[in-house]
Amino acid sequence: MTESHSEEVGDLKRSIDWKQGLAIALGVPLLILPSLGYIPMYLAAAAILIWGLSVLQGFAQSTAYAEMATTFPEASGLPGFAQHVFGNGNRGGKYDMSKLLGGFSAWSYWFAWTPVLAIFSILVGGYLHGLFPALDMFTDYQLSLMSGVVIFTILFVVNWFGLKDGAKLGYVLAAFSLIPLVVLTVAPFATGHFDMSKITSDWMPADWSWDLHHILILFGVFAIAQWSACAWETAAIYGPEYKNPAKDVAKALFSCGVICFFSFVLVEAAVIGVLGVDGVQAEAVSPLLPVANAVFGSAGSAITIIMLIAAMVLIIQTAYLGSSRAMHSMAVEGNLPKAFGKTNRQGTPWVAMLVIAVFNLVLISMGNPAAIVAASAIGYTCANGISLFAYVKAKRDPAFANLERPFKAPTGWKGVALAFGLFNLPLCVIGVVYLNSLEVGWAPTWVGFLVLAVYIPIWVYSQHEWHRSKAQVAPAAGSVVS
Repeated sequence: MTESHSEEVGDLKRSIDWKQGLAIALGVPLLILPSLGYIPMYLAAAAILIWGLSVLQGFAQSTAYAEMATTFPEASGLPGFAQHVFGNGNRGGKYDMSKLLGGFSAWSYWFAWTPVLAIFSILVGGYLHGLFPALDMFTDYQLSLMSGVVIFTILFVVNWFGLKDGAKLGYVLAAFSLIPLVVLTVAPFATGHFDMSKITSDWMPADWSWDLHHILILFGVFAIAQWSACAWETAAIYGPEYKNPAKDVAKALFSCGVICFFSFVLVEAAVIGVLGVDGVQAEAVSPLLPVANAVFGSAGSAITIIMLIAAMVLIIQTAYLGSSRAMHSMAVEGNLPKAFGKTNRQGTPWVAMLVIAVFNLVLISMGNPAAIVAASAIGYTCANGISLFAYVKAKRDPAFANLERPFKAPTGWKGVALAFGLFNLPLCVIGVVYLNSLEVGWAPTWVGFLVLAVYIPIWVYSQHEWHRSKAQVAPAAGSVVS
């Protein structure tokens, strides 16, 4: 960070340990909800395998991210790593393309996490309709919009007082949502409602073949699954706010990864094992509700809705904090206007949080969670691909050779990171665009590309602001010396 910019943006505070970072990231298992009934539409019961492989992909990627987080302890996760590595030295002048690449990666990551607020506000509105028939006086859009306003306002107030208080909220929401979710997942196995034959008899679609059409679908499905199953890397984004990042980052990351592996695999297995593939496809938006009704009766369904709403608030909290830190990181690096880096006394990037809330209230108007996920997944695959390339560059670039690495990935991980980087870019990006064209039309794809493209003029303005700020500081520094 340059001296001039450090005076104009606020610093994040080191206030949490790995358990608190884990508590905030524990909303990630709930990211399966928008796609729980979606992936079986294409891969039948093999969706269970896709979730398992995707979480393992997350371990491969997050091993590289954990090393980056301890190598650059002031950087905020993926957005911070890529900006720092590609923007190092800014040797290309005012509009350095390497710096643009790092900034674009951070913007892509921001766009991957930010829409989670809108997606789950829409789902909350839908579940509220199911819980309270009296709310039928409101349309789905009105109820989703009101849910968003209430949730965003509460979370903004809570997080105004710093990340430590946000972690406390995470503990509370985890207790009210994740533990009952585990019960709901395990119960079908214990009560005999789970039928293994519903999985084995419908493992793959009858018309599946390994032609180009289906291979592109498979890449697209992996992109959608990655958006959920690899998202526990968000635990690394709080690097500048861990008390001991050298130890806390790896502990928070891999603890969350283990929880996600069992959660994603077992939740999908339980749903298909109770409802069958056809039953899941019939309840694609909320397949957990008929599972709850089958296992616990109608009273269980009502309790499940309440639990899931609490769970959705938790994942909204995770996304709100992660995306606001991404914007703060970009402002610190000079890749966004400095206003987005402003923090209050508790180190909360409040301007970024306000902008994110308004942006998501607009996104809610899209109405379809699957369409928003489809657009957002484009950003997430770009962010992961570029971040993994940043890891490879950091391992090869002599400028970073002598940096201390408290956590080191196994020998040869540079090749693993490169392979998964290429898997993301271009394969998963091509796949998700193709899948979008089949499922939800071209609108989400164009929305995704438009949001990503808008970053170019924003970045150009940010570079102008950054260099103007440096030019103003230089004469002042010279007068002090004289």
